[in-house]
Amino acid sequence: MASRTSQMVAKLDAAHALDLKALLAYASVNVPGFPLSPSDFTVSQFGHGQSNPTYLMAVRASEGSVKRYVLRKKPPGKLLESAHAVEREFQVLRALGVHTQVPVPKAFCLCTDPSVIGTAFYIMEFLDGRIFVDPKLPGMAPDRRRAIYRATARTLASMHSTNVDAIGLRKYGRLDNYCKRQIERWAKQYIASTAEGKPERNPKMLELANWLRQHIPVEDSSGAKSGLVHGDFRIDNLVFHPNEDRVIGILDWELSTLGNQMCDVAYSCLHYIVGIGLGDGQHPDGMELAGIPEGIPSQAEYLAEYCHAARKQWPVAEWKFYVAFSLFRGASIYAGVYNRWTMGNASGGKQAQHTGKIAKSFIDSAWAFIQRQSVLPEHPPSDPIAQEYLKLSGDENENQGILSGGGRFVPSKRVLELRNRLIKFMEDHIYPMENEFYKLAQSTSRWTVHPEEEKLKELAKKEGLWNLFIPVDSAVRARKLIFDGSNHALSNGAYDQLLGEGLSNLEYGYLCEIMGRSVWAPQVFNCGAPDTGNMEVFLRYGNKEQLQEWLIPLLEGKIRSGFAMTEPQVASSDATNIECSIKREGDTYVINGTKWWTSGAMDPRCKVLIVMGKTDFTAAKHKQQSMIIVDIRTPGVHVKRPLMVFGFDDAPHGHAEVSFVNVRVPAKNILLGEGRGFEIAQGRLGPGRLHHCMRLIGAAERGMQMMAQRALSRRVFGKLIAEQGSFISDIAKCRIELEKARLLVLEAADQLDRLGNKKARGTIAMAKVAAPNMALKVLDTAMQVHGAAGLSSDTVLAHLWATARTLRIADGPDEVHLGTIGKLELQRAKL
Repeated sequence: MASRTSQMVAKLDAAHALDLKALLAYASVNVPGFPLSPSDFTVSQFGHGQSNPTYLMAVRASEGSVKRYVLRKKPPGKLLESAHAVEREFQVLRALGVHTQVPVPKAFCLCTDPSVIGTAFYIMEFLDGRIFVDPKLPGMAPDRRRAIYRATARTLASMHSTNVDAIGLRKYGRLDNYCKRQIERWAKQYIASTAEGKPERNPKMLELANWLRQHIPVEDSSGAKSGLVHGDFRIDNLVFHPNEDRVIGILDWELSTLGNQMCDVAYSCLHYIVGIGLGDGQHPDGMELAGIPEGIPSQAEYLAEYCHAARKQWPVAEWKFYVAFSLFRGASIYAGVYNRWTMGNASGGKQAQHTGKIAKSFIDSAWAFIQRQSVLPEHPPSDPIAQEYLKLSGDENENQGILSGGGRFVPSKRVLELRNRLIKFMEDHIYPMENEFYKLAQSTSRWTVHPEEEKLKELAKKEGLWNLFIPVDSAVRARKLIFDGSNHALSNGAYDQLLGEGLSNLEYGYLCEIMGRSVWAPQVFNCGAPDTGNMEVFLRYGNKEQLQEWLIPLLEGKIRSGFAMTEPQVASSDATNIECSIKREGDTYVINGTKWWTSGAMDPRCKVLIVMGKTDFTAAKHKQQSMIIVDIRTPGVHVKRPLMVFGFDDAPHGHAEVSFVNVRVPAKNILLGEGRGFEIAQGRLGPGRLHHCMRLIGAAERGMQMMAQRALSRRVFGKLIAEQGSFISDIAKCRIELEKARLLVLEAADQLDRLGNKKARGTIAMAKVAAPNMALKVLDTAMQVHGAAGLSSDTVLAHLWATARTLRIADGPDEVHLGTIGKLELQRAKL
């Protein structure tokens, strides 16, 4: 049976006594909602768990109500290096609690002042629920056992799916070589726990460390399966709802970091391999040998549930290493607990006396597991627990361009809901207005904004389809700087979610694709270039004053912007070539130069330009460039002419040639500082340029749709085009190319989320080459099927084709991206 969290406490251990008066004074000031004049304050200690001492604080308010909190602190005495870092626990709990739906207790405050109670500590929410100390779940019905294990697997998958960049944990640890570093860490810690005058050392443990060093999976060095790692994820570190079989909190984050997530998965499976539980230390057999209670899934079934929920590959080739490593690490941990018990400062009380025997059983079990011929089936099992989650909710994806069934890139229910709303908005409002937008764009009033566009923007805001491109981490920074933690508009109070829906690049990819089906759609949702890239620059690199002056009106859609980098006299694909000068004179910068293809500068709503130029022509090659904010109305800024793209001037947005003649702007307009322009450009190019690839997938899908409809309605030589053998072959080849490109773009977005811009640059470069070339092929085929009509402005095909062709240069020349890909390939060959 489960233990209620409120019943897992006992009187304070004398070795862990606290200064209650000092603690009460501190909590009264630092814990939100803490009773101001409590009539009673008691502290008891949790006996479960063996790392950081944990306490239940009960505070009775003057009116009689009782509030409960949990305090977690470092143990007293001399500690092993890097162990018991409650500061890190607080950091990860706060990040997850504020920015994700991962179930964790709310973290209230962290105290690093040892004068309060003797060591650093933090105070968090008390979760009134159930903890299953015994993974066999005695006393539970079979169907509830199954539900509990399913919830455990999904909770782990949810935690592993966290975008660490988006929640501010990118520097929480290293992603690469996790197992290699962990082996050395735990070997060192084991040696320290069994040194002279301490518990006896087991030579098999050192031999196990050597075996592990020789069998580290190749994927570990690259960080390909890395992300947030709990470090001690097991069923008895989860709090379940008092009545429902769902997890409401993950506890004990002491060992959390960034690293190889399969280590977490294997550690959560150890009770299948070895008996776990402090008891008397005499339970060497895990459930696989001792017998799995009815209802509990097998190890393979549990693992399959996790792998699908987390979109992970079946780890049959590496599973022996991961389990052996987890047993090795567990042995080191238990040896450390036993060492602390011999010194009198283990937080588990009398139960800790058995941890020495448990450490030995872990070592023996690791060697027994290594000797097995087979540790997992070649393929995931077909049992319902593993298969039930593979079924998408049927009609939810029907006819929406998303394949039903399992797969790595199947969007979440939340994203599907946004996607369906977006599709409906396009069908109801965008497609019907395309001809009207084109009429204005081809008239003498083409450099004005169609009044219907502004109405659609307001409608998009009201429907929650606004600023969807903004990543969570950028939104967090903006809230801190200008919104005081809020997420509301600063003017008119017309709508919430000014900072988007907190989507990852991968999640936004599914939505950006839909917008790409019309050249007019992105700007209606405030997701059009170059505004998205410029807003991202402000979000990531702007200071508070710059954000207030320029970012907020851009976020509200009141103004538009331009990005001035490309120059007519030099090959601007190499940013080090640019010649525009930005010279400091007192409290101003003076700008001189000519830019072209400054997209957005022709728009009557364009109020601000981000200009890239050189502040120091003598500095290191990539430190000469700076970016500066220029009000387009500043004297000396001359918008000289619109530039045509295959006959399209893209009015009213436009692509302009702009000259800067002795343009003086305040020194405060510099972004990030002198010499930081190249750095900003690199940060801007990843997500922003990947958006182009995402939109190209949508443009190609629009071409496929129009091609098929034309073929099914147009007759030639006595039969439908769709009945012509050559067409059937052509449309099939287009679908193959489109799906290949889509998967590559999604993979690039996923890597951008997990690994960051630098490590994902190779895959991003591949997507930038593949997406426009694919779109050109599909759209060309669609134009061919439409005959002469396909070349005219009577359909969107010619405009979509022109845009796709432009991006083979505007999005960076193919040759530059191919150079990046090729160099990375050669680097890998040298390793």
